[in-house]
Amino acid sequence: MNPRYLLAFAVLTPILSCAAQEANKLTEARAAVPETTAPASTSASATNVDQDYVIGPLDVLTVNVWKQEALSGTLLVRPDGMISMSLIGDVQAASFTPAQLGGQISAKLKKYVQEPNVTVVVSQIHSKVVYLLGEVGKKGPIDMAPGMTLLEAISMGGGPTDYANTKKMYILRNEGGKHLKIPVRYKEALKGNQSCNVPLKPGDTIVIP
Repeated sequence: MNPRYLLAFAVLTPILSCAAQEANKLTEARAAVPETTAPASTSASATNVDQDYVIGPLDVLTVNVWKQEALSGTLLVRPDGMISMSLIGDVQAASFTPAQLGGQISAKLKKYVQEPNVTVVVSQIHSKVVYLLGEVGKKGPIDMAPGMTLLEAISMGGGPTDYANTKKMYILRNEGGKHLKIPVRYKEALKGNQSCNVPLKPGDTIVIP
């Protein structure tokens, strides 16, 4: 072998050996440090969905079981109100809030997972609708989106027609057995006044004369 190669080999070998030893020490040190990341809260609801929102058939849920990717994922609530999960099978989802459902799933998973931490988020709402009537591009029911507002609903309906009297727009709402007529300041909402961009509730009817 060429003497120059032998010399280079003799010089590099100790260096590479030291580097490998340092890398091993670093790996061992990292492994010795306990994990301090706090688990996600056992929970509850999407940012734009009211915490009291009641899940219904055909809603889409994102279920996250902390540190359990195989048990986490996006689930459709079946027409019978159930969802299906690995290990625990069918779980009743409809008629419960996300927090209540998260608690149910956690209780069922305790047989298989130590201290399961479950987060349930409503990612799509299909069980609840609002209605558009009058001078609007598309009349009839539209699926609610999480946190849907007046402007979002009207936009999904194609917006007011050229004949619409937006000054007399209002929302019909059934609340606690009472029929409410809520005036709407549409132009103020368009200008960015968030207090006029009314958050909608399932079953609301937006009337555009």
